[in-house]
Amino acid sequence: MKNSGLTFFLPALFLLISCERNQPSVIEDDYIYRKDMRTLVINIAQKARATDGNFIIIPQNGQDVALRSFCQDCSTSIDQNYMASIDAIGREDLNYGYSNDDLPNSTADRREVSSFLSLYREAQKPILVTDYCSTPTFVDDSYSINKSEGNIGFAAPSRELDEVPSYPIVPNDVHSGSVMTMAGVKNFLYLINPSRFSSKQSYLQALASTDYDLLIIDAFYNNTLLTRAEVNSLKIKVSGGTRLVIAYMSIGEAEDYRFYWDSNWTAGSPDWIKTENPDWAGNYKIEYWNSDWHNLIYAGNDSYLSKLLASGFDGAYLDLIDAFEYFED
Repeated sequence: MKNSGLTFFLPALFLLISCERNQPSVIEDDYIYRKDMRTLVINIAQKARATDGNFIIIPQNGQDVALRSFCQDCSTSIDQNYMASIDAIGREDLNYGYSNDDLPNSTADRREVSSFLSLYREAQKPILVTDYCSTPTFVDDSYSINKSEGNIGFAAPSRELDEVPSYPIVPNDVHSGSVMTMAGVKNFLYLINPSRFSSKQSYLQALASTDYDLLIIDAFYNNTLLTRAEVNSLKIKVSGGTRLVIAYMSIGEAEDYRFYWDSNWTAGSPDWIKTENPDWAGNYKIEYWNSDWHNLIYAGNDSYLSKLLASGFDGAYLDLIDAFEYFED
């Protein structure tokens, strides 16, 4: 969510050119920062599934991280261990919202992103697309384009991701059936900022009163972890069928409002915290390969992941996968 828009820089353009012209590939794993991000995602998946074998892992953006090298044949460059560790991929701004919210993207911008997403589609990984648009005709178009391409779409009326859309009144492709795996998901709600709601009760009630197949929410309300009972209350659609509830977790930046943050920390102290994100106050670029960060996110007894598992979430939606671009640049 924080690094929205196209996530490709010059190396990605070289990748496209290389694939199209059948140029020789570079040495596998030359791009160490991408490899480190893949390793982090794989480790999170393995740790989670040691406790819950069905735990769902969905990385957001940074889709070219799956490639170990710029390639002669893109399919042979895919890291199969990474692909096996994830259940779907999330992508922001595919059709609407790259240049500005509620504006359609150019054909060139869409083509660039779609060329990478096709690798996930071929691997039979569902693609969750969040477009940022609110004009009804644009919302309809977003859902139509995504459906035609086999994506699962969500038209978010606000980039703050702080509301249940008032249009359409019911979710796209709504149905009353139960959803137990990603294969059954036809629609989703992405709402990770509950600030518009007056209380936890009103927030949970608003979520429970929807018919979405999948909810992507924050695991915390006002810095308090949602309980297993509260999470379970969200796993029933208003029409009666079961659904999946996935927790948002940023793994490419540290957030100074999270439980793990030490009030004495600042950019450069500890040294794995690099610099504050100029676009999102309180969010910091980090050395995401650092073992101290791993302990906070998934490896330690009181890790972020351990809290998600304890609260009964069905999976994790991993943001800032594209953090590798900061270090590559």
